[in-house]
Amino acid sequence: MEQQVDTLVIGAGPAGLAVAACLKKRGASCIIVDRATEVGSSWRRHYDRLHLHSDRNRSALPYLSFPAGTPRYPSREQMIAYLDLYARHFELVPHFNEELRTVRPRNPGWIATTTARVYHARQVVVATGHNAVPYLPRWPGQERFGGRVLHSSEYRNGESFRGQRVLVVGLGNSGGEIAIDLHEHGARVAMSVRGPVNIIPREILGIPVLAISIALSRLPARFADALAAPLVRLTIGDITRLGFRKLPMGPFTQIKARTRIPLIDIGTVKLVREGHIAVLGDIREMGEGDVTFEDGHSRDFDAIVAATGFRPRTDCFLELQSDIPDVEQPQRQPRPPGVGATKSGLHYCGFIVSPTGMLHDIGIEAQRVADEIMRLEHRPMV
Repeated sequence: MEQQVDTLVIGAGPAGLAVAACLKKRGASCIIVDRATEVGSSWRRHYDRLHLHSDRNRSALPYLSFPAGTPRYPSREQMIAYLDLYARHFELVPHFNEELRTVRPRNPGWIATTTARVYHARQVVVATGHNAVPYLPRWPGQERFGGRVLHSSEYRNGESFRGQRVLVVGLGNSGGEIAIDLHEHGARVAMSVRGPVNIIPREILGIPVLAISIALSRLPARFADALAAPLVRLTIGDITRLGFRKLPMGPFTQIKARTRIPLIDIGTVKLVREGHIAVLGDIREMGEGDVTFEDGHSRDFDAIVAATGFRPRTDCFLELQSDIPDVEQPQRQPRPPGVGATKSGLHYCGFIVSPTGMLHDIGIEAQRVADEIMRLEHRPMV
């Protein structure tokens, strides 16, 4: 039997919860499904040391602030507690242990099949997140390497790496913080940085960088980069002296052109400057206990942590048809905030990479998606 539902929200992370809360505020009903057993499952799997790189005032979801006493940059545990609180506050009760199999159009609406049941929904919100599936590349000779090779999603803390030589691959925000954590646990750390990068501080003169980014985001990217450049140089300095290569474009242009967030530095640069973290180039190949880099020199390592990012998860369940009008194909970058809905009732939330912060953008998107759902809700389902 098909269960009739006005709106089906796929995912019980920040984006799915925010959309559901916004719908409830507008008097609309929805059902949330998630393959996990608790809200915010991806946050529960992150490494122990994780803190938000965006401040709490610009990271809260719609209609509910972080509890009083929460520090400016909440920890992983505080973020999990906030998501639990958010679900309780809005009385959101997702259907857990329901892994989505397929979502396909039916005129009208959509048919969504999970491991537990079949839903016939007027509208569907895909909120499975931009960082849903770990991406782990293969390197030449990797099968010969005798040490541990793990993705950052498997990393918890540096205790088991104490005294070891560890290579962190990637200079994203996870890679930068994991390198700090490894050093704090007594590992000897090096970072493999594939290409030119941008590095920005978490704060500039005591002001969260996200606040500055939001203020500058309405300007053309190159103009915003030109205004921010002196402040970045003042706080970060010349990164080329530390072994990094500088991108020929600024952070705003980088995000717009490549949908990649620069490293938001919370101490990695200081450790590099002090000689505690070595900066190496791209990996050419691996041996039994060593890694050879693009410049031809080799180093011995006991373990490798691949902070190589994630991929969205939509193409494994979305079954779209070419005759359905105005449907965004899942392999493309989803629409920017405010254009998250399609005429056919398929919506995205939580996929946009921007300089104004993922959680900040989710709050804006969720309200716009909810408004669009309310507008479309008046159509009869026949």
